[in-house]
Amino acid sequence: MCTHPMHAPILAPSLLAGDHANLAASTALVAAAGLTWLHLDIMDGHFVPNLSFGPEVLAALRRAGSKLFFDTHLMLDEPHRYLEPFAKAGASLISIHIEPAYDHPAALARIRTLGCQNGIVLNPGTPAAAIEPLLGLVDLVLVMTVQPGFGGQSFRADMLPKLRQLDQWRTARGLDFRLEVDGGIDLAHAAACRAAGADTFVAGTSFFRAADQPAFAAAIARM
Repeated sequence: MCTHPMHAPILAPSLLAGDHANLAASTALVAAAGLTWLHLDIMDGHFVPNLSFGPEVLAALRRAGSKLFFDTHLMLDEPHRYLEPFAKAGASLISIHIEPAYDHPAALARIRTLGCQNGIVLNPGTPAAAIEPLLGLVDLVLVMTVQPGFGGQSFRADMLPKLRQLDQWRTARGLDFRLEVDGGIDLAHAAACRAAGADTFVAGTSFFRAADQPAFAAAIARM
């Protein structure tokens, strides 16, 4: 097993699986479970076939008092156009996909200029090599373990070799980005991803439908 020694596991529940009639209550549930991160899936109906939240949702959650780390995942055709609105709304980290055509290094640099951490994201069909030149520029790499767009999908175990490759590069080059997984993550799949090098776990359906959210969070922390 090649797990980066600097990073303890973090669970980032996905608000997409929360109560959309009361997103503030779902956010508070994450904090009450003793967690510090909240994952926000931002979808534009073009890059992925679904719509979700805009910057105003983040701003409203901040006004409601949330101090959580907002892990903001832009699933957008033109993410570089929306960096400033999400940063101003309260994003803590903004991750962008490699697949659309735009100036990825410039966008990653802009995110940091706006005062946020940055991340780069890979869809299941995109090889790790596609982001290899950017690994020294990012705070987080997100490997999608489902095709993004909808919650509740089944985990794809064929993404584990991609995680191992990224972890090997991280270790060999002395980099310290977090390695995040998102899609179908339950306790068993989180353990397999942890063994492959992941240290940050997005869980939507499995977290919000758990009978005991603090116990679920504690199980992740024990990995």
